[in-house]
Amino acid sequence: VQLQASGGGLVQAGGSLRLSCAASSGRTFNSYALGWFRQRPGKERDFVAAINWSGSDTYYADSVKGRFTVSRDNAKNTVYLRMNSLKPEDTAVYYCAADSYGVLDSDSARNDNEYDYWGQGTLVTVSS
Repeated sequence: VQLQASGGGLVQAGGSLRLSCAASSGRTFNSYALGWFRQRPGKERDFVAAINWSGSDTYYADSVKGRFTVSRDNAKNTVYLRMNSLKPEDTAVYYCAADSYGVLDSDSARNDNEYDYWGQGTLVTVSS
């Protein structure tokens, strides 16, 4: 599967953005679990959020819980990350990823080795 992330940009602290990740796949999109990760300047890549194949289970990093929402539209082969109340520390390159197994739990969702496919990143910059 090929993943294309978009929607990044410059936003003021307290603002919102919605990232999208569109997938092109020879396999049914709704069989994949999907995740979002980010890499902040000078830091390693971190887990942000994930959603199982059905959309019934979602997982979030503590740092974004209550502010970010992950969702998917299987008809559009797209996963979204709605980011509200953005903070300067949310500044990062955001990546989407797909897991072929389709089902993640709280531990596996956070492990980037679980994901088989990665999109290019989209840069989010939050100004103070």
